[in-house]
Amino acid sequence: MAFLKRLGFYLIGLSIGLVFLFFFLKKKSDETGVSFCYLPNCRVLKELRSKPITYSEEIEQLVADQTLDSLSIAYFMNEGDVNFKKSDTKNTTCNTYSIEGIVKEKLMALIVKNCDSTTLIDKIEILD
Repeated sequence: MAFLKRLGFYLIGLSIGLVFLFFFLKKKSDETGVSFCYLPNCRVLKELRSKPITYSEEIEQLVADQTLDSLSIAYFMNEGDVNFKKSDTKNTTCNTYSIEGIVKEKLMALIVKNCDSTTLIDKIEILD
């Protein structure tokens, strides 16, 4: 059998297997509610969401003034990008993460402290 013919059969079988695997894993994750987070950004956000969330006085005041709403905070916690250069992950008590996202057409950063038992949303910054 020629090499190109064998390569063609191999690629056809590989593509059928990948399609089957994709649908099988997609169905399994939908049924059990398990999401696969392998990248650092996804893992940090998932860990932050898994703990009870508390707000600092500054954030509570912004929510009370309706400058910031819970949907914006949920957007940061689900879809935000963790800026590891601005984050302090070497701290022993509470790691501090800077989560960036676009809210109301402005680039903002949410500063979050990840402690042992809680997640503290500390402050929000508007970036240029």
